[in-house]
Amino acid sequence: MPNHLYDRLFAPHAGSDRTFLVLPDGARISYADFLGLTARYAHALKGLGLETGDRIALQLAKSPEMLALVAASIQAGVVFLPLNTAYTAAEVHYFVENSGARVLVCDPGDADKLTAVAAACEAQLVTLGSDGQGSFADLAERQPAVFETVDRGADDLAAFLYTSGTTGRSKGAMLSHDNLLSNAEVLADYWRFTADDVLLHALPIFHTHGLFVATNVILLTGAAMIFVPKFDAAEMIRLMPQATTMMGVPTFYTRLLDDPRFDRDLVAGMRLFVSGSAPLLAETHRQFEDRTGHRILERYGMTETNMNTSNPYDGDRRAGTVGVPLPGVEVKVCDAEGAELPAGEIGTLEVRGPNVFQGYWQMPEKTAKELRADGFFITGDLAFMDADGYVTIVGRGKDLIISGGFNIYPKELELLLDDQPGVLESAVIGVPHPDFGETPLGLIVATPGAAPDLDTIMEDLRARLARFKHPRELLMIDALPRNTMGKVQKAALRDAYRDRFSA
Repeated sequence: MPNHLYDRLFAPHAGSDRTFLVLPDGARISYADFLGLTARYAHALKGLGLETGDRIALQLAKSPEMLALVAASIQAGVVFLPLNTAYTAAEVHYFVENSGARVLVCDPGDADKLTAVAAACEAQLVTLGSDGQGSFADLAERQPAVFETVDRGADDLAAFLYTSGTTGRSKGAMLSHDNLLSNAEVLADYWRFTADDVLLHALPIFHTHGLFVATNVILLTGAAMIFVPKFDAAEMIRLMPQATTMMGVPTFYTRLLDDPRFDRDLVAGMRLFVSGSAPLLAETHRQFEDRTGHRILERYGMTETNMNTSNPYDGDRRAGTVGVPLPGVEVKVCDAEGAELPAGEIGTLEVRGPNVFQGYWQMPEKTAKELRADGFFITGDLAFMDADGYVTIVGRGKDLIISGGFNIYPKELELLLDDQPGVLESAVIGVPHPDFGETPLGLIVATPGAAPDLDTIMEDLRARLARFKHPRELLMIDALPRNTMGKVQKAALRDAYRDRFSA
């Protein structure tokens, strides 16, 4: 049996001297060199005792080496968990323990904070960078540059991506080889990628956008990537004349527009700008087109499904919409009972296709609640579809906040706020922000007679949570608005504070 994902994304490039990665300093890594490193890493994984189907957790800074470790996991039949580099040790502990990961790989500078985590989870901790003391890189350096790829089928698991739950408990979305490959094949064709493309890649690679959308499309087509560690507007402007395409979150585009050097002449060689992971304001669409002559292509996806819809490459890219269902993906808007609604009516978006995940790791009840027997996944997003099939997301169930492309679930923050001295209750809402699309705002009701110290509370949150989850501000209010059933009316709160961070 072949390896479903490796055979399509990587194997065709064996021995190729074509450029795969261009680093900011101009250094180039060919496909052949990258796959040689991948093979050595695959041997090293086996040397650590990992067997087919075992899990490996990766909390690593973006680098060609991290990308090679992902590729090696696929080649060796190991299920990988890419973790946000901003996660605290406490958060990493949950992911490693829940997944049963046997190995945790980190950067050398993070080893001290994660040693106790690995020990508590009975996982082996290794560092990626060479340190001369048995790091993963040192182990791999002694291995051959050829590895016998492990057989994996279309339905075998390739990765876990953890997505926060409304109760604060993160869920491991199980993604198969075919979930990832089928979506890459559709996107490469739909967005007209070829081997001649050069993608300006500034997205993180612990997230579906930067890893599974951007990288897999490039691998599938044999194109190249300018591999930037993180987004920096000046650096993007310097490198853009070398690129033909770019994928980003709305923040990328608003910050580029803030720089007068970003103009039509600069993007003369570009053919496509894609935006996702958070809603793009219609005003940003307009400003971008006026400045560059390009119309941003907006799409819609989720951790559990990869990409579901996209505005067309050829045709009307409608601001405010996320486009039409991708080929092979079914999308419908349903009422609370799951009955499909007519065009124009708002309901819950459901999707079905080969891109939809296999369920939540060790959460059969949660899987059964959100993944119907007929294969439709209940996204929790509120939307409507017009007569032309264009989907517009109008809100999100589960109170999800998307800030700068990252998912934030208010309940996780509320549980921590409610546990603070002097706090009677709290509510966290997402409010508009000119740079991040949305940002979390924490609203606190004090225990009678108490005076919570907001600065101390914020310091505690910063120690416990990844930076992107931090509330932009904490405010004291007299009471939370509730309906007759006692449920907090977050819609009223969002309306009351919607201009809090207006430009």
